[in-house]
Amino acid sequence: MLKSLSISLSLLFGLTGCAYNSVFVNYPSQIAPHKQALNSDTPTANISELADNINSNDGLLYAQESGRIMQVAGDFERSKTYYQQAISAYQAFDDKAIISASKLGSGASSLLLNDNAIPYRGPGYERIMVHQYQALNYLFSGDTQGALVEVRRSNELQSMEQARYQQSQKSVQNMANGTIDAQMAQLGQSAGTVTSSFLNAYSYYITGLLHELANEPNDAFIDYRKAAQITPDNRYLQQDLVRLAKQLAMPQYDEFKQRWGDTVLPGEQQGQVIFIVERDFVPEKQSITVPFPINGNIQSASLATYQPQPYLNSTSLIHGLGEENIEAQNIANISALAINALKEDLPGALFRQAARIYAKYELNQSVQSGSRRANNQVDAGALVMQIFNVISEQADRRSWLTLPRQAQIAKQFIDAGNYDIRLNNSQNVKIEVKPNRTTIIWAIETGNRTRFYSIII
Repeated sequence: MLKSLSISLSLLFGLTGCAYNSVFVNYPSQIAPHKQALNSDTPTANISELADNINSNDGLLYAQESGRIMQVAGDFERSKTYYQQAISAYQAFDDKAIISASKLGSGASSLLLNDNAIPYRGPGYERIMVHQYQALNYLFSGDTQGALVEVRRSNELQSMEQARYQQSQKSVQNMANGTIDAQMAQLGQSAGTVTSSFLNAYSYYITGLLHELANEPNDAFIDYRKAAQITPDNRYLQQDLVRLAKQLAMPQYDEFKQRWGDTVLPGEQQGQVIFIVERDFVPEKQSITVPFPINGNIQSASLATYQPQPYLNSTSLIHGLGEENIEAQNIANISALAINALKEDLPGALFRQAARIYAKYELNQSVQSGSRRANNQVDAGALVMQIFNVISEQADRRSWLTLPRQAQIAKQFIDAGNYDIRLNNSQNVKIEVKPNRTTIIWAIETGNRTRFYSIII
């Protein structure tokens, strides 16, 4: 009994001493100041608070957040460094193979504490987006070939994550729980038509774009088509498929032309403008209480969920490129990928939580039994165990929170020249369009602030 109590106390007091640790301090509250900073003139003011903890239990997550914050701020070189640390952490997880849906987690600490004690691995969609964002770092630093390497890796990962998910589901036994069943139904409704976390039209589109910029139209067509299978109503994807099918003399050209109209080609003194628009932040996970019956008693546990999100307009208006505004259309709902990732993980999380509740129950019974044998009137051991159970019962609310909620694209051929443009109600920004060249504009909207980055290819 004393040995079990000693283990619990050492876990409790040892972990509470860690400054950046999600075991007892929920992750959204840790990252909130950094999200607020992205709406200010000094978005990287507190970056050291994250970066200094990259070697901690949640280090991979802090590396992702740091890379994204530096990227939004326009420091693509420092962003590369942080993303590379995240990529190395993912590779280390692969090498050690320490995370699977059938395992309880990271030894005794996760079994007695909560899932936050398990080193953060990140769901598949986050890993894919690390490589996609690293590709954009290379692209906006002028290295198209480096960008291609990263997006090819992101494509490979989409296939790998799908296979990993299918295998993991075979090893997880479903458990009957009315609360979880209701949450699964709610999450499915919130995700809408997006049915997985590992198929990302945004990543496929960026891959196709880079292939096209590298004069690899066949590869571009393949990736645009994958993106269109996930997001079939995006008219810019439709136009890309018609144009490339005609250029490559593909048999699908007549079918595409009939469905979506003929391709639009640039004039002699026109250039192409491509907009990549990112809006808002992905939602934060919330905590719900799940009841577990043990020997006639009801024990409570905490699990993560997503609450229904307020509506976000699926289009953006781009002003300043002619008499008519250009409408950016949705290419991916990152929030839906996050919701599906949680939905896919819930059976495993429920299994781990049930084992954890039982382990805490057994430890509590052992402490009470030892106290009775010692005729301990105060029963201090049982009191400590109750305090320990309350404090340690924290849902795993970790996720990459500086990701955008939504990604959109727009394309148009326009006359060469200089333009003052704005997105929705943002400030104006100057861009240049050159004949027979492509101007890529990346607009990142973080609440009430929009930052623009552009490059001519």
